Amino acid sequence: MMSQHKDSLTSLNKKTSIASKLKALHHTTKQHHPFISRVAVALYDHDTDLLKTFISSSDNQTPLANYQAKLSDTESLQEVIKNADPRVINDLSTLKHSDKAHTKALLDAGYLSSYTLPMIFNDHFFGFVFFNAGEKDVFTEHVMVELDMIGHMIGLLIYNERSSIRTLVATVKSALDMTHSRDPETAYHLERMSRYTRLIAKALADRYGFDDQYIEHIYLFAPLHDLGKIKVPDRILLKPDKLTREEFSIMKSHPQDGRDLIDSLLENYGLNGIGHVDMLRNIANYHHEFIDGSGYPEGLAGEDIPIEARIVTVADVFDALTSERPYKKAWNNEAAYQKLRELSGIQFDPQCVEALLAHTDEIEEIQRTFVENDYG
Repeated sequence: MMSQHKDSLTSLNKKTSIASKLKALHHTTKQHHPFISRVAVALYDHDTDLLKTFISSSDNQTPLANYQAKLSDTESLQEVIKNADPRVINDLSTLKHSDKAHTKALLDAGYLSSYTLPMIFNDHFFGFVFFNAGEKDVFTEHVMVELDMIGHMIGLLIYNERSSIRTLVATVKSALDMTHSRDPETAYHLERMSRYTRLIAKALADRYGFDDQYIEHIYLFAPLHDLGKIKVPDRILLKPDKLTREEFSIMKSHPQDGRDLIDSLLENYGLNGIGHVDMLRNIANYHHEFIDGSGYPEGLAGEDIPIEARIVTVADVFDALTSERPYKKAWNNEAAYQKLRELSGIQFDPQCVEALLAHTDEIEEIQRTFVENDYG
């Protein structure tokens, strides 16, 4: 005898954002455990030891957004990774004297218990899933067994999306590697400028309503801005002298070439469903547009230039100024800051310049982490 059953998670099969899928899983979890008032994901950056908020679903406004902290500063989470075991805190009020900003934020938001799962795939740790409740002592063994399944499902969804992005990024970086013998930009240039990009985006988050997904994706996509350079002939790309009008016209085609190549890669790899692909297209196509309309390829001006392109332009130029090249010495930071100020409102978005210059300590930390050596 056949009976009808409605799949409560059918939305996971649709081409929706990872945040929408998390909300669907949260909704299903609450049907069995209504006290689960928040589910959140934080991602880990191994290079900088930063744990960063990424997506969340909560009954009320999320208590943590655009937040990051050093994993090495949180001993209990280090233990979670070391043992590859979850962490349960059935009474968060015992931590009311903690000096950790994230603990205070959770308590202030009314959360009284927490269950934390590490996200590990093929022995690679990449973040945490957090379940929070507004009641104490709700995370019993029975509940945690069920949450383990949900948590691992969330981890696989996150890993799958990021794996798709990594496939795209790795493919593009491989293509760029073919130009590194031609173009003096280094891999560490891309690491630094992508992190400057994230600094700017975080600083502008409140003004533009950027969520953690936006900030993470602009960080991931920023290194792909110059993909189109692989189509620029050596005689132009490597020319030490000023380009002729004809040569500059060819050089100005690389943003559109980059966008076309990205579209081909997205189609060939079946990746059109990954989040924020329009951001990637905009970064490739518009990172040489200037605020006063004197840039290329379309001569856009002001806010007609997508904000992600305006952000990447400032990050890219700052690192180019402060990096040594075969044809120039590296500028010191102060000289580069001054140049950005001079061109603010002319070539660069003043808000993006201001956002970067407000974080000089973080800039110096990024430079120390990704310092060049004799091999680039």
